[in-house]
Amino acid sequence: MLLAIDIGNTNITAGVFKEKKLLFKFEIPVKSYSKANLSKKLKLKQKPDVILLCSVVPEVNGRISADLKSLTGKIPLVIGRDLILPIENLYRKKKQLGQDRLLNAYAAAKLYKGPLIVIDAGTAITIDAVSKNNAFLGGIIFPGMNLLLSSLKEKTALLPGVKIKEAEELIGTDTKSSILGGVVRGTALMCEGVVRRMKEKIGKNAKIIGTGGNISLIKKHSDIKLKIDNDLTIKGLNLVYEKK
Repeated sequence: MLLAIDIGNTNITAGVFKEKKLLFKFEIPVKSYSKANLSKKLKLKQKPDVILLCSVVPEVNGRISADLKSLTGKIPLVIGRDLILPIENLYRKKKQLGQDRLLNAYAAAKLYKGPLIVIDAGTAITIDAVSKNNAFLGGIIFPGMNLLLSSLKEKTALLPGVKIKEAEELIGTDTKSSILGGVVRGTALMCEGVVRRMKEKIGKNAKIIGTGGNISLIKKHSDIKLKIDNDLTIKGLNLVYEKK
């Protein structure tokens, strides 16, 4: 049995796998993480055989690793440190590449086969390309929708805070709908344009795989034909575990 943990900038997502089956998953906001919260969520009938951890928040790693060891008796194996992902990586500066991006590319390549474009619409939005030979080619990083909304509120004198939701109007008729139209629809159209250009480079038959908290808004407000897989990252951890 595997406990797979993905530490993002906003949420910690964990899934428990038995062979290929995801038994259950849960999320804990990074800002409210505590050992007590983890213990409450982690209702295991048996201790995991292995814990795999992928993280983009280094300062949380030591704390959660210690808590997991205390709760399960297992020391997590960290992707990129203890385990190298079995995918050809063509990123020029490999040490700068977030392991979540590489893990998503690996998972998508194993599950859906290249050529692929992987959109992860989280705190930041990444759009990454995978070749027909299932090699990671690279991609782009763009501020996520919530970052854009908070930036508008913090860096302007009069614009209000707006919570993320579907942008019903293309032409906003008040300030909030104008902001949502710009951020939500604008981001979706940015993704659509990048995907179109990437497909010209890696193949017009490239499949588009989407994940992350706001991916449904991108699908809703663009013409991208994408498959949403909200469990892509933890599925990737399970694929790594199966390959060990």
